[in-house]
Amino acid sequence: MKSLYIKFTVYTIGIMILSGIIAFILSNVYYQQYLKPQNDLKNAGIGKEMAGFIEEHPEVGIDEYLKHAASAGYQFYLVDGKTDKGKFFGAPYRDKKLNPSAVRKVLGGDTYHGMREFPDKTFVTGFFANELSNTIGVPLDHDGKRYALFLRPDIKLLFNEMHLLFGWLLILTLCLSILFVIIGTRFLIKPISKLTEATHSLARGNYEVEVDRGRRDEIGQLASSFHRMSTQLGQLDEVRKEFISNVSHDIQSPLSNIKGYTNLLGSEHLSAEEKNQYISIMNGEIDRLSNLTRQLLLLASLDRNDDVLKKETFNVSEQLKERISQYQWVISEKGIMLGYSLPDQEISGDPVLLGTVWDNLLSNAIKYNLPNGTIDVSVESRGGIVSILFKDTGIGLSEGEKERVFDRFYRADTSRTKTVEGTGLGLSIVSTIIHLHGGTIHLDSKKGKGSTFTVNLPLKQKNVSHSING
Repeated sequence: MKSLYIKFTVYTIGIMILSGIIAFILSNVYYQQYLKPQNDLKNAGIGKEMAGFIEEHPEVGIDEYLKHAASAGYQFYLVDGKTDKGKFFGAPYRDKKLNPSAVRKVLGGDTYHGMREFPDKTFVTGFFANELSNTIGVPLDHDGKRYALFLRPDIKLLFNEMHLLFGWLLILTLCLSILFVIIGTRFLIKPISKLTEATHSLARGNYEVEVDRGRRDEIGQLASSFHRMSTQLGQLDEVRKEFISNVSHDIQSPLSNIKGYTNLLGSEHLSAEEKNQYISIMNGEIDRLSNLTRQLLLLASLDRNDDVLKKETFNVSEQLKERISQYQWVISEKGIMLGYSLPDQEISGDPVLLGTVWDNLLSNAIKYNLPNGTIDVSVESRGGIVSILFKDTGIGLSEGEKERVFDRFYRADTSRTKTVEGTGLGLSIVSTIIHLHGGTIHLDSKKGKGSTFTVNLPLKQKNVSHSING
């Protein structure tokens, strides 16, 4: 993550430098196009005012006046029109070159706009260049003589301290900005670094990782999502281990039984009745294996979603009655009372897959019911929705179990389910099939007080009411 930290720092400093360059260029363009002509006009006005004052007060000596004006922050160059010799007042010019045509132009009565016409070079060149050509020239008449007066502000005198102030301000701003970028970047990258470490920990199989979820920004949201993901992966890993254990047991147990009874069938001293009994047990174990593989294959097919639905219109109530009659002997054996209210209702769906749903829900209601308990199955239709309800008085589920009961391979109440056959795939298959039909399934359950599964399918109706007493 140091590479990201370095990149972020370099990019930010690069942006600062690029922004400075662009600001420098734009400021230069603004000065050259707008401020420089304004500065030229302002200084031309000042020059004309000075020349006018001297002309209106002939008693004032030119040299004395210009010396005093120079001490106030100006540089002057005065050219005598007759002798063509010039005098300098104030700080010396760095470059004293001046085109003779400029002098002649001013002596002829025109104003010389050297500031405005100074070549466009780098940033505010016309403001800081201490050159004689970068001046304002105005004509001046005194004691019957014509002079050419050239002037410009003494930038060094006026702004020397400001130069130092702005210089230090710029240096400190750059240094502090870079320092704060380095510190701020480290602060921003730190939670990402922690997330990276948590990711590596997660990759090693440690799902109990802690990340800072207290932030109220995108990184905080990412950390919260990561925590939820790691929790779900941990739960999935536990379920996977539990499933492997369950499936291994469910496969190994019937295989061991089949092997044992196969060896017994090899005995010469078995009666025909014993042989038939062993064969019957072996067939039952084979059925268990067949049911397990059938469920696994069905779940794999539903996961691929490769056109598994074969929809047709059929009477769901008649299908439910058929399923109930198939389980009648089990219901009677456990002493359970089953009642149903099944008005005729046609729906459009896959009758085979929906039959699997009713099988799973009905078998669960029987397996997890209490002795002499009850089961109620009903069909209700309203608002274009058909609801199929399976209500039992069984062991029920806790809030934590309800949240996971539709998870693949999950089996609630392991102390109880160890004595009940199953792989934890049934309700996952049910949920998948219902959602493939565009429906929903809802569970209402309380520990020790039974459960109600409600299947809602988008769908068509008469009325039959019956009761089967076990």
